[in-house]
Amino acid sequence: MKLAERMSRLGTETAFDVLVRARALEAQGRKVIHLEIGEPDFATPRHIIEAAKKALDEGWTHYGPAQGFPDLREAIADYVSRTRSIRVGPDHVAVVPGGKPILFFPMLALLEPGDEVLYPNPGFPIYESMIRFLGAVPVPLPLMEERGFALDLDLLRDRLSERTRLLILNSPHNPTGGVLSRADVEAIADMVRDRDLMVLSDEIYSRIYYDEPPFSIASLPGMLEKTIILDGFSKTYAMTGWRIGYGVMPTWLVAAVNRLMVNSNSCTASFTQRAALAALTGPQDDADRMVAEFRRRRDAFCDALNALPGLRCARPQGAFYAFPNIRDTGFSSGELADRLLEEAGVACLSGTAFGAYGEGYLRFSYANSYENLIEAVERIAAFLDRARLSLAAKG
Repeated sequence: MKLAERMSRLGTETAFDVLVRARALEAQGRKVIHLEIGEPDFATPRHIIEAAKKALDEGWTHYGPAQGFPDLREAIADYVSRTRSIRVGPDHVAVVPGGKPILFFPMLALLEPGDEVLYPNPGFPIYESMIRFLGAVPVPLPLMEERGFALDLDLLRDRLSERTRLLILNSPHNPTGGVLSRADVEAIADMVRDRDLMVLSDEIYSRIYYDEPPFSIASLPGMLEKTIILDGFSKTYAMTGWRIGYGVMPTWLVAAVNRLMVNSNSCTASFTQRAALAALTGPQDDADRMVAEFRRRRDAFCDALNALPGLRCARPQGAFYAFPNIRDTGFSSGELADRLLEEAGVACLSGTAFGAYGEGYLRFSYANSYENLIEAVERIAAFLDRARLSLAAKG
């Protein structure tokens, strides 16, 4: 028995592969500094945990509605309406186990084989994976360092076609930490407003920014009915393991997502929904403190990377990733990432894990302690020194 052909088109997340390799080294007694996984290193806030415990004690352990409990959807609709300056109700909200179903389910509902999808490259690898899996055509939009890792609007205009059915935006962006300016978002909206396509706006890092807040394309005239907002609790509230996210979209698409939920997960765990309700409606101090600490780490880590010969690191505007240019080291992205893990005990990701346009870069998650980040830079510096001496000896 063979796997179906479509399985050959399904990609993965390299971060989890690197984590396995790093754990194997740790099992051998090596100390590894983990800068590969994209999750906050903070504990889930206490009031959220207590809400989950209370829900378990009260019996929130059974099936719930496929779309999510009404009071949580009401809270999400209120939050999204307030933060995006739009008006949506609970009927526009689909609660799902994590953020990825809001990539997979709407794409499954919307795309036919041969349809084109524009997406950022480098970008979250599941974008391209899902596009290919569904038999659609991935059309990359390169994010270039010289433009601050923003979209090239002229290129976007050129790559829009009659076959374009979906445009994926991600701001703040993984892996570069870039944030789309309001002017760029307005220009993008003008390009797509009258086209027969949808926009999937991945806003999972919407609360993790350091300067101007990110601007949602759904906020612009005529775009709400064309936009799928992806957001959730994993990043903002350090709830990656709770597996709960949501999408905000037109009601006709919510109905399709509900059917896909019924056919796959049935529903999102009931007690985690009570925890999510506490996250949205309770104190926000922990989330704010986390962002402030990320800012401190970002500044120190990027400054330290920029002091290393051969590295150049733009300061990210959001999320918690540094994406340094490593071309002047003489290494390819894959080789340097592998050798930093094996020889320096620093786990990071090759830029090519996020697409072909990531060559020449590494992604470091600075969701680790300040002390570990500084030690990681010291290890990288020592490795680069050894590599230069070795190269000189051979030359």
